[in-house]
Amino acid sequence: MPRDRESVAGHYHTPTTLGGVTIRLYDTSARQIRDFTPLTPGCVSIYLCGATVQAAPHIGHIRSGLNFDIMRRWFAYRGYDVTFVRNVTDIDDKIIAKGRDQDRTWWSIGYENERAFNAGYDALGCLPPTYEPRATGHVPEMIEMMRGLIERGHAYEADGSVYFDVRSFPGYLQLSNQDLDDLRQPDEGVSGKRDPRDFAMWKATKPGEPDWETPWGRGRPGWHLECSAMAHKYLGSAFDVHGGGLDLIFPHHENEIAQAKAFGDEFARYWVHNAWVTMSGEKMSKSLGNSVLVSEMVKNWRPIVLRYYLGTPHYRSMIEYSEESLREAEAAFGRIEGFVQRATEKAGRTVPPAAEVPPAFAEAMDDDLGVPHALAIIHTTVRQGNSALGADDKDEAIARLAEVRAMLGVLGLDPLDPRWAEGSGGDEELHGVVDTLVRLVLQQREAARERKDWGTADAIRDQLTQSGLSIEDGPDGPRWTIANR
Repeated sequence: MPRDRESVAGHYHTPTTLGGVTIRLYDTSARQIRDFTPLTPGCVSIYLCGATVQAAPHIGHIRSGLNFDIMRRWFAYRGYDVTFVRNVTDIDDKIIAKGRDQDRTWWSIGYENERAFNAGYDALGCLPPTYEPRATGHVPEMIEMMRGLIERGHAYEADGSVYFDVRSFPGYLQLSNQDLDDLRQPDEGVSGKRDPRDFAMWKATKPGEPDWETPWGRGRPGWHLECSAMAHKYLGSAFDVHGGGLDLIFPHHENEIAQAKAFGDEFARYWVHNAWVTMSGEKMSKSLGNSVLVSEMVKNWRPIVLRYYLGTPHYRSMIEYSEESLREAEAAFGRIEGFVQRATEKAGRTVPPAAEVPPAFAEAMDDDLGVPHALAIIHTTVRQGNSALGADDKDEAIARLAEVRAMLGVLGLDPLDPRWAEGSGGDEELHGVVDTLVRLVLQQREAARERKDWGTADAIRDQLTQSGLSIEDGPDGPRWTIANR
């Protein structure tokens, strides 16, 4: 079994055939949902624009990684061998400026924040990429691409910088659907362009900045060149899916396409973009001062709840951040998790996931990763399972539990997965001690109920609730869990 399929599926069943399975994705370049046809049968290659490590990640940053983690998991579940590349932009103007302001080396800031991003991805259950290249490790590949573009008449050197001639590439702006005559490139802090609409591939060195030697003088990479060169190195001249946030369509992805195709690459065959996390209707960003750091969020919310919150809306839908919406997500996941726990207790053993997810769930996921519809199937199955528990139908409850675990596993949300057990911070021995003590108190409560001393029984329950425990009375007696937050 290919490495990705094994790591994604774990003990979950992975279908062994692809016959009759059609996954459909919204392709930004086509502006419509298209049937997915892989470049190589049975394989999927994905390049995701990863972090620019100027600062620690907020939940808007992590959403992109999470959305494409779900895509990767679904492809793997459907039997594909997935190669997933997520780059790190470890040098840019803001990283350099921050190093200057803090009297630190630019690379120490980049590395510190790269580790923070990886900690955030890991906390929310994202699988590690197949490859995670850093921009600064691929300067030779960038030089090779620039040389080829200059030779083909698509780029030129001026004052030690190298620029892409946008008028030399007829397909420029097709992704973002703009008019070249109306185009305004973002300010890149460079000079020497023949046309203000041209963009920098390489920036001539400035005092105090990091630089590398090239045939055109010392300097450093431009943002867009990095991804074109790294995608070519790790995925070849053509690959299946290029992903990233909506904000990257222009200029970044548009300029990537121009460089790569002018160089001779077919480049990406499908362009998939995720929407933002917003606050008060604005894109979450550090420049607006409205970001919510992942490192702080996980102190107040369980990581699996954050994954549910960020991963269950459709990837093309905006998420308007609020404490209320997070509490709603927490409650919704709590209903799923509660059923999993109760049904597992009823079974008296760990019930493995079903061999395959229900057809309706698969149909939803095949249709442009329709997680909201897939989630509705999960909640319906949970309700059926709860009804079975209420009717004391053990076999039916176990069957629904197996289906729920299979579906949650595909989304990376199975609470019984060792990833979440290990990341919960819980200690099994301590849990056993607490369980013994709580059961002693619950026995006192049951004794009070039997003698109809309702005041004492209610007081015991209230004290347990105030201690952070949730008590639920069921046909098999009371059970306790640690209350959310």
